[in-house]
Amino acid sequence: MAKTAKKLDARQIEILKKVLRYMRRYWFYLGLSAVLAAVTVASTLYLPLLIGDGVDCLLGPGRVDFAGIFSVLKKMGVLIAVTALAQWVMNVCNNKMTYQIVRDIRNEAFAKIEILPLKYIDGHAHGEIVSRVIADVDQFSDGLLMGFTQLFTGVITIFGTLGFMLSVNVGITMVVLFVTPVSLLVASFIAKRTFQMFRRQSEARGEQTALIDEMIGNQKVVQAFGQEKEALERFDGINERLQKYSLQAIFFSSITNPATRFVNSLVYTGVGIAGAFAALSGHLSVGQLTSFLSYANQYTKPFNEISGVVTELQNAIACAGRVFELIEEEPQVPEPADARVLRDVKGEVELKDVSFSYAPDQRLIENLNLSVRPGQRIAIVGPTGCGKTTVINLLMRFYDVCGGEIRVEGTDIRRLTRESLRAGYGMVLQETWLRCGTIRDNIAVGKPDATQEEVEAAAKACHAHSFIRRLPNGYDTVIGEDGGSLSQGQKQLLCISRVMLCSPPMLILDEATSSIDTRTELKIQNAFARLMEGRTSFIVAHRLSTIREADCILVMKDGKIIEQGRHDQLLAQDGFYAQLYNSQFAQ
Repeated sequence: MAKTAKKLDARQIEILKKVLRYMRRYWFYLGLSAVLAAVTVASTLYLPLLIGDGVDCLLGPGRVDFAGIFSVLKKMGVLIAVTALAQWVMNVCNNKMTYQIVRDIRNEAFAKIEILPLKYIDGHAHGEIVSRVIADVDQFSDGLLMGFTQLFTGVITIFGTLGFMLSVNVGITMVVLFVTPVSLLVASFIAKRTFQMFRRQSEARGEQTALIDEMIGNQKVVQAFGQEKEALERFDGINERLQKYSLQAIFFSSITNPATRFVNSLVYTGVGIAGAFAALSGHLSVGQLTSFLSYANQYTKPFNEISGVVTELQNAIACAGRVFELIEEEPQVPEPADARVLRDVKGEVELKDVSFSYAPDQRLIENLNLSVRPGQRIAIVGPTGCGKTTVINLLMRFYDVCGGEIRVEGTDIRRLTRESLRAGYGMVLQETWLRCGTIRDNIAVGKPDATQEEVEAAAKACHAHSFIRRLPNGYDTVIGEDGGSLSQGQKQLLCISRVMLCSPPMLILDEATSSIDTRTELKIQNAFARLMEGRTSFIVAHRLSTIREADCILVMKDGKIIEQGRHDQLLAQDGFYAQLYNSQFAQ
């Protein structure tokens, strides 16, 4: 138990150090906030002295020093105005600093997502990643803002109050100091035990977000297979755990405030009793006793606030830890300092003794060799899971090979910049991706400066122009996330238009026409044939009728090329390809 507590303490300290690194960027706001907190506290603490002076102006029945009272009231008015202004400016500084820190953290988190290796994205639920960047950062900002707002003021109030009390009466101040450590020990004891609970709460929240994201994105499949009950059961299970962790975290953290209030009530009681005896013995005036009781109340108030801040900070630190884990994830393998920019691409590609596996204990591709001359059309076929799409991922360097090398224009692609390598390919995948925006914007993703005529020409080439013209605003029609109400075939046509517009030197078509009707597919195949003229092309296809004209067909099985040749040659061999081909046309 002690070892666990030490680990948690060390982890919290490490996270706080990282937060402080972000805070250093905004030292001006931090320093100004601290100064204004001191001004606020000083003016607030001076007020009880003025109240005490006002009370002492009441000399007895019919004996009131009105001039003195009016002087005190004027000072109080000025003091209250200064306090209000200082608090307002301090809150502005705290808000500005907090949300700039949050902005920086979110920017870094999103920037890290952009350079994370694809295996991290594939290996984590997307909703869980979203939860870290959105929900966890929000929780962190709430705790940080409360910390800035109350922690500075509270700490300065405690020390300032002690100073004022010492100036009035040392003996009674000692009574206050004697009871104070009890309040601190209670708050510390509870706070240490809430961090792990808040972390579990944050993890469960991320898991819940991931499930909701998964279910919303695949609701048709869930309903089609009658999985609503199972989905509800999964959600209920996560929700139950989230409720359990949340209740534990809130319950233990909520004990802090009542416990410290109880201790602080003892402080107030001790001051009242000691002050009453001091007043009776003539060591204190009634006005001074009034001031002292007011100071005792102000002294204990920050402990209540800080105890609340501590529990919020526990939650904030737990959430920040999850965000920092994302930010500190190992990025994709960095490019070498002397990485070349790929230029004048002719389309010469070579795979030499390539080996790759997603998991170390499960080999997928072993000793794959392939030499592609410029302008060749290479078709890749084979059963599901044989490694066809994996080869595409390796060519685009979404994953790095585990062994061997891939060369483009005679250079290992690990010695090329990723941007220039990927710019050399035009890729159409089976899975479509469209962003929120106009039809034109989606087609011009790879060529933002394209003219309207160029965009329309690309759309006409792949037979998307006719359905685009039927949309309410044509090419200016705004579509929602992932294409909105467009059919899967229409979305795929837009993705093909995107490649047509860029006219890249090399092409990758991974089941590019899988969602398009046969009649349109024949037209697009003709368009692709024109586009592929003189360009190196890699075509992954399940419908073997679409690759008859390929210069070379690679037949893959279990991560290896088992047959290679043209369509007629492979049929004549009467091997695995012939079986695949004939199975699609069997009576």
